[in-house]
Amino acid sequence: MLNSLFIRNYRNLKELRIDSIDRINLIAGKNNTGKSSLLEAIYIYFTNGQPESIWQIIKGRGEFGNTHTVSSFSSLFTNRFTNDPIIIGEVLSKKRVELKIVNYIDEVETQNSGEIIQRKKNISNDQLHNYKNYKTGFEIRIEDSSLFVDAQGLNIISNPIKFLQYFNASFVKAGAFAANEKLFDSIALTPKENFVVEALKIIEPKTERIAFVAEENSFARKAVIKLSDQSNVLPLQSMGDGMNRVLSIILALVNAENGLLLIDEFENGLHYSVQEQLWKIIFDLAKSLNIQVFATTHSNDCISSFEAVLNNPKNTVKGKLIRLDNITGVIKPVEYTPEELEIAIENDIETR
Repeated sequence: MLNSLFIRNYRNLKELRIDSIDRINLIAGKNNTGKSSLLEAIYIYFTNGQPESIWQIIKGRGEFGNTHTVSSFSSLFTNRFTNDPIIIGEVLSKKRVELKIVNYIDEVETQNSGEIIQRKKNISNDQLHNYKNYKTGFEIRIEDSSLFVDAQGLNIISNPIKFLQYFNASFVKAGAFAANEKLFDSIALTPKENFVVEALKIIEPKTERIAFVAEENSFARKAVIKLSDQSNVLPLQSMGDGMNRVLSIILALVNAENGLLLIDEFENGLHYSVQEQLWKIIFDLAKSLNIQVFATTHSNDCISSFEAVLNNPKNTVKGKLIRLDNITGVIKPVEYTPEELEIAIENDIETR
């Protein structure tokens, strides 16, 4: 579990330091304060900088193109300035994920024994004019190990074992209203399926079961729901955005055991009246399944419902609100303890 966070040169987070992080963390702030960027940076760090995580983020931002891969990578850097690396880590930890765009040439050397050694030589910017055939790559470094990706063909050049290590992380994007059948398949007919049904009852109390069934003349499957007062199953999509948003969140949650859940714009598609109940489920499952949660919001209703669960006398799960402020182009965090958050809401003090 992350205890603190340090980010440098990632998108609009030129340098951000958060000294204290709890199990459940709600990130608030106005537009362009780096809330989504913060989630992305955490995702990159938690997944050990795996290329698949980075591709997913770049594609989600609409920055991915087959003929502009270097430009796509540069979109990750603050002001697209790639001379300085991106650094993501915990404040007091030696572990850092470092992302860097590098120029290189391939060198081939034949030993006296006849053995051929191939290596890559990095070329500094002021040396580029000396090399006509240099290539551009993307280096992902963790401590003393590095993974190198050919930015032209997106091929992984080297893959040290440290980068094969997988950390369980689920990322629910702001526009996620479609459930993932693979996530459901992984928990079907297990106790976790009951957690999903109970969460859906927040919006539709008559929910009995859900399933994913094949669509006619298609390999795709769609989510269907069985209600207690209906003999036939209904398409879940017909139940509205709220049901589909809850399903997306809860499926991601129960699949993140011993890992991380990220939710961008928690309140999307959710009426304020159901948010407190969903937070209660998230708090409970985060504790029982050992999950750390980061969610973003720009909604006072979301912050109020979060505070109500956080400061409930029966709650034993630690959480906090972190507000991001854009001060003349520099993103600064403001951390609220549960007591400070309660006082702020009682006195109608701006927290988002």
